[in-house]
Amino acid sequence: MTATTASVDEQMRVLMSGVEYGDPHIQATMERELRLRLGEGRPLRVYCGFDPTAVDLHLGHMIPMLKLRQFQRFGHEVTFLIGTMTGIVGDPSDKTAARQMLTVDEVNRNAETWLSQAFRVLDRQQTVVKRNGDWLAPLSLADVVQLASHFTVGQFLDHETFRQRMAEGKPLYVHEFIYALMQAYDAHVLKTDVQVGGVDQLFNIMAGRQLQHALGERPLVAVCVPLLTGTDGTLKMSKTTGNSINMDDSPADMYGKVMSIPDSLMASYYTLVLGLTSDEVAAVGREGNPMAAKKRLARGVVALLYDEAAADAAQAEFERVFQRRQEPEEAQELSWDDLEFSEADKPADNISWRDLPFGTLIVAGMPVRDYLLSRGAPILLATFVSGFGGVSMSEARRLIQQGAVSIDGKPVTKAIGNVKPGSVVRVGRHRFFKIGQPKNWPR
Repeated sequence: MTATTASVDEQMRVLMSGVEYGDPHIQATMERELRLRLGEGRPLRVYCGFDPTAVDLHLGHMIPMLKLRQFQRFGHEVTFLIGTMTGIVGDPSDKTAARQMLTVDEVNRNAETWLSQAFRVLDRQQTVVKRNGDWLAPLSLADVVQLASHFTVGQFLDHETFRQRMAEGKPLYVHEFIYALMQAYDAHVLKTDVQVGGVDQLFNIMAGRQLQHALGERPLVAVCVPLLTGTDGTLKMSKTTGNSINMDDSPADMYGKVMSIPDSLMASYYTLVLGLTSDEVAAVGREGNPMAAKKRLARGVVALLYDEAAADAAQAEFERVFQRRQEPEEAQELSWDDLEFSEADKPADNISWRDLPFGTLIVAGMPVRDYLLSRGAPILLATFVSGFGGVSMSEARRLIQQGAVSIDGKPVTKAIGNVKPGSVVRVGRHRFFKIGQPKNWPR
């Protein structure tokens, strides 16, 4: 489907599906301007900027990429802008404190990960990649002063995030104002018709429109998408809060995480991740089978980032483990020698649980092999969950306290958990780890 064969109404129906501005007047303005540009019957120039401030990406990062893909499928020209300069400063939007500035090397390393993930969604051959350091880094101080002359301090102080921090007496740094100027300059340099971004980017996008207007240019159209709620059903998706579905999760993990979201989130996930229109989402709801709808959603998400075969396998694994309560086939195998055992419970002086002399050591009156098979060895559970589950220590402790960690099917809510060779440790609903045998395990 191309921009010249699809009607304006059809394009508007898809492109404005799932958008959010937080202001009905702005939304009406953007819808009107987008319709006018689509009516010109030419491929529009569309871009979205991504600041590579981290390596790991999740579905929340993917939402604006999916909107870009919709434009791409209608034949419009898409630019994937890497914030090699803005990423150093860090976007202050929705932040309660100033972000730690990154180095150029850190941003460039992260950018490679972002690109590899982006091309799982976008057509590599039809995507233009640019880096804003190419035009922002050469700006002189005089250039920056001239750029700043188009904005007032009052405009920035009206930014909700900045206003809140000032009210709370938290520091607000001058370089955080400059971020919006940098993004505005991106819009001036690229001269596109449309900028896609999260609703938290609306202030920065509107700054770009203001600069373009001041310079006598036609302001671009803002297409803003909502922030994706995480698996907890409450907070914005974030790896820090432990409610993320990561783009590099295995198909089985990804499927299981989608199945764990509250039913109330299904409509937004269908809209934002799978791109269904409001009529299509309503049709799913009328079927009246939430379990079937959620399984279809989970399968669709896996197929989107992997393929149909991976999605089928993930669904079969979920049904086998969670609906028929069988042991998972895809449990990650861990080495006994990589475990962190409790130092307070060593089997004997100067002997660790990693290096057991099975032929001679007696523990609690029985050979060590029999002891391990009957009682197990004590591991530091929070360290295990954090290290192998990929979450922070605070999140690991929270999971343990909530009973979300089990060993061989039994929840463990204490700091120490006992594992034996062959034990299966479950973290959350969808991560499984199988404990291997010690290296000198008797045959």
